[in-house]
Amino acid sequence: MALLSAPGGAAADTLPKLLAARAALHPEAVALREKEYGIWQRVTWQGYLDHVRRACMGFVALGITPGDKVAILSENRREWLFAELGAMAAGAVGVGVYPTSPSNEVQYVLAHSGATIVVAEDQEQVDKILEVGDRLPDVRHIVVPETKGLRSYRDPRILSWDELEERGERLSGERPGRFEELVAATRPDDVAFLIYTSGTTGFPKGAMISHRNVLGQARAAALATGIGRADSVVSYLPLCHVAEQIFSAYLPLHLGMTVSFAEGIRTIQEDLREIAPTVFLGVPRIWEKMQAGIQVKIQETGRLRRALFDGAMERGRKRALRRLAGEPLGALTRLAAALDHLLVLRALQNHVGLRRTRATFSAAAAISPEVLLFFHAMGIPVREGYGMTECTGFSFVQREGEVRLGTVGRPLDGLAFRLADDGELLKRGETIFLGYYRDEQATAEVLAGGWLHTGDVAVLDPDGHLRIVDRKKAIFVTSGGKNVSPSLVENTLKVSPYIKEAVVLGEGEKFVSALVQIDFENVGQWATERKLAYTNFRSLTLLPEVRELMDREVDRANQGLSPVEQVRKFRLLEKELDHDDNEVTATMKVRRKTIYEKFAPLIREIYQ
Repeated sequence: MALLSAPGGAAADTLPKLLAARAALHPEAVALREKEYGIWQRVTWQGYLDHVRRACMGFVALGITPGDKVAILSENRREWLFAELGAMAAGAVGVGVYPTSPSNEVQYVLAHSGATIVVAEDQEQVDKILEVGDRLPDVRHIVVPETKGLRSYRDPRILSWDELEERGERLSGERPGRFEELVAATRPDDVAFLIYTSGTTGFPKGAMISHRNVLGQARAAALATGIGRADSVVSYLPLCHVAEQIFSAYLPLHLGMTVSFAEGIRTIQEDLREIAPTVFLGVPRIWEKMQAGIQVKIQETGRLRRALFDGAMERGRKRALRRLAGEPLGALTRLAAALDHLLVLRALQNHVGLRRTRATFSAAAAISPEVLLFFHAMGIPVREGYGMTECTGFSFVQREGEVRLGTVGRPLDGLAFRLADDGELLKRGETIFLGYYRDEQATAEVLAGGWLHTGDVAVLDPDGHLRIVDRKKAIFVTSGGKNVSPSLVENTLKVSPYIKEAVVLGEGEKFVSALVQIDFENVGQWATERKLAYTNFRSLTLLPEVRELMDREVDRANQGLSPVEQVRKFRLLEKELDHDDNEVTATMKVRRKTIYEKFAPLIREIYQ
């Protein structure tokens, strides 16, 4: 799809220009939807542009200059996108900060980026900034969309979002045409925003993403996924993550599709049922949780319903495997599929809110093929993709009708790749980022020789589909000299509805072991149904019956693993892994080094 033309005839080669072009082309079409007091409020493309204009000019009124940083510390909402696009229009750089981050992590990102303005969603986020305010001398203004609870705050830097837009409106009246001049001055190779990596092995790094990177990603992703203007998507993953940026910002601006904001990630199931999007992206944990929820709920039903479910899913699994193998389905098989859909599968699709979806994806981390097969059997053909912040999102994705379980598909158009001698995946192309902000050494290392060094070990199937083995640093060697990919074992364990997290161990040891975290909600329900008493997470893990349940679940997982990969011993964690305790990142990726240090006595106990 060719670039739209910005007003005036120039190519819409930056995001603010693309927004202006979209508003000129479809001014009254719905761009955004967000619920207020139970009612869905709509923002048209013209309204979207008007809000961005006021935000941009408001930032200018506050003294923002090209190259300055505007940080956004908020859950997903309209103002997140208005602030991001408004900063870009002013020649500034947007910086996303995870709203779940504790104050020390917020302080690191704000200080490292040098943010001068912070859009902080509400009192909770403002408090995080004020708590470390003496270490943030660059922060001059704090803009707050939700001002409830801030009446008694006397910090002169605080102003409301409404006040920001009012200032922008006044400046627009004083300087007519200035916004259009600023937008016209944006260039494709300007840094559009900084996206900070999750920081699993150290401090997060700020990846510099240009407008050229973004528009290259949007064009290639639209072509590979088949998504179009008539589609709609729900925004619920953190907008400071590149995966959500693709579906809430890049593709909507490029295609003109509608974005609906979920009320929160905790209510995503209910939101999906209400919004009924046609496109959905889920990280592995979302798909695993959906599957676990269905499995646990089915166990609560009567014998007849369980039998109907088991029969429909078993037949659906066989049909899915035949479709994946490219085999045609006979008339009787298609008739049985229609009956299964009518009696069972349609209700399951409605339950997870995905009955209207025509394009569903899993990305951001590895996922078990068994989980994907479960949804294919339900009639929701989830496609897997692979990418990273440093390549502006997707770089490989499975095309419709070309799904190979266990692979991440073929490369997007315009991306070149090769495998190094040690199997590391190397990439180059239009979507490769500019480098890490204020870190020339890390930039030189990751872009050595003109290739992006991903750090991921991969293999290429004969049909051109890529398989990601694991992070190069994560693969370990047992004392017997066998290579083990921990993510493969961990994902096999997490297929269980009763296992939320697993950390696989075995570097230099005689066998593979694991630290296992139970799914508190599902195991708690299992215990309650059996009238087993517990008071908290720890007491639940100490129940002998729960230990026996976990024994069975680990044994089941081992059946799908080779002998060298099988978990010989495991220990249950007596606490949930927590972001505040530095055990997982904001995206819930395990910080292995922290786990190894914090749970060293438990690990020693396993291998004594």
